[in-house]
Amino acid sequence: MTPVPAPQRADTGDDLPRHIAVEGPIGVGKTTLATRLSQALRYPLLLEPTTENPFLDRFYREGRRHALPTQLFFLLHRARQVAALDDDLVGSLVVSDFLIEKDRLFAELNLDPDELAIYEQIWRSLDIRPPAPDLVIYLQAPPPVLIERIRHRGVGFEQHIGDEYLTSLCAAYTRFFHDYSDAPLLIVNAAEIDFAHEDRHFEALLAQLQDFDGVRKYFNPNPRLL
Repeated sequence: MTPVPAPQRADTGDDLPRHIAVEGPIGVGKTTLATRLSQALRYPLLLEPTTENPFLDRFYREGRRHALPTQLFFLLHRARQVAALDDDLVGSLVVSDFLIEKDRLFAELNLDPDELAIYEQIWRSLDIRPPAPDLVIYLQAPPPVLIERIRHRGVGFEQHIGDEYLTSLCAAYTRFFHDYSDAPLLIVNAAEIDFAHEDRHFEALLAQLQDFDGVRKYFNPNPRLL
């Protein structure tokens, strides 16, 4: 992988977004893309605490009885990360691999009604008011592609993710972003794209960032033509 020239930074007068959030279901490549964007744009990087969650492995192994502590760990950690967006250490330039709002997506998918009521009480008590990103990049790929990527990368706890759960998760993401209007949205078909190893794929996405104009745009790249 050769270095990709960084486009002009947003603080030099160009119109690049200053706060970029990358989202999508497990296995779609959001952390990989967020990391590369952070490096290319020289922005600070905020990542989800996936490997730090002590309940996550148990949730995927044993199911719903571990759903509430798993969800609350993520909620509390994400709330702290959102608060950090106002700190001088991060500032207004940032790339993250999550939206705090999607926490509810997982809560509604994984919690029973009583657990969801507890979750919502804690959410309200935290009084979370996240700043809207300047751009959200939503990566899409069908469940069979995600399943293959999860199996290939071999992360231990992810190997227990069931096909049915991943299909339900993809459907929940589709519903969430169908009505999403809090920030400009770039929807990317990532089924055949490899941001980790193919520089031309990443460069094509950078071009989309520079050309983005409006509130919603679809990017359906053909890797054979890039």
